[in-house]
Amino acid sequence: MSESTARLNVFKTYKLYVGGKFPRSESGRVYEVTDSKGNWLANAPLSSRKDARDAVAAARKAFGGWSGATAYNRGQILYRIAEMLEGRREQFVREVGEAEGLSKSKAAAVVDAAIDRWVWYAGWTDKIAQVVGGANPVAGPYFNLSTPEPTGVVTVVAPQDSSFLGLVSVIAPVIATGNTAVVIASEKAPLPALSLGEVLATSDLPGGVVNILSGKASEMGPHLAAHQDVNAIDLAGADAALAKELEIAAADNLKRVLRPQPVDDWTGDQGTARMTAFLETKTVWHPTGSLGASGSSY
Repeated sequence: MSESTARLNVFKTYKLYVGGKFPRSESGRVYEVTDSKGNWLANAPLSSRKDARDAVAAARKAFGGWSGATAYNRGQILYRIAEMLEGRREQFVREVGEAEGLSKSKAAAVVDAAIDRWVWYAGWTDKIAQVVGGANPVAGPYFNLSTPEPTGVVTVVAPQDSSFLGLVSVIAPVIATGNTAVVIASEKAPLPALSLGEVLATSDLPGGVVNILSGKASEMGPHLAAHQDVNAIDLAGADAALAKELEIAAADNLKRVLRPQPVDDWTGDQGTARMTAFLETKTVWHPTGSLGASGSSY
């Protein structure tokens, strides 16, 4: 082919990430995604309620194996995700820059912060139990031990304006603690989230641990908030009206609800709050034998 011959552009087909696979929406619907200047970027799948149900089924199926894995192993896998993101850094810099109207240098800083955040949460997987659990001082011949356990399947409404760093900041703490996630990506900027699914698929993360849907939170959110097999919901990306609607729907089966908190800058210190929001505390009493003047019978 001569240098003057124009080549045919190969546009990327973005797909959902559900159960470790990449389906199109079962509805066949798509919607146009544009950059900050209104230029067309791609067509993204417009997920349906059926897609949401499939994602919940995949997340529930994966929960036993993921929550039962050692915390050390989860940390290894989260670190592997960071490694894979580092290898595709330039792609995410471009997608984040287009999505959020950032210069290349500012988009690069956002992507680097997101990768660093994965590493940060990877380090917490085998440490959070020591921070929020431990031995309780009780009167009597008992050991009294409290340990954190994951809540279960968590629906995450991703931030609307921070298409990648905000996304990572709400997904990583959910899975670091052994939960599985159904994520509704930013409606106006879903492409970094859908590309993240490709990274997760090649990062040793079991299929179904994270499921990523693109489309309207107002359409899928109420269904997921009312779903009896969803245990908790993070409303980070919901506006006030939608958040109220989802809280009411979630109350029907006593879901844990993390209300939306205003975040001006996702680069700030995240702390442990998003990890502890989706942990349950299990307390076990174990007899030690009689405790007399000579101490334990053991």
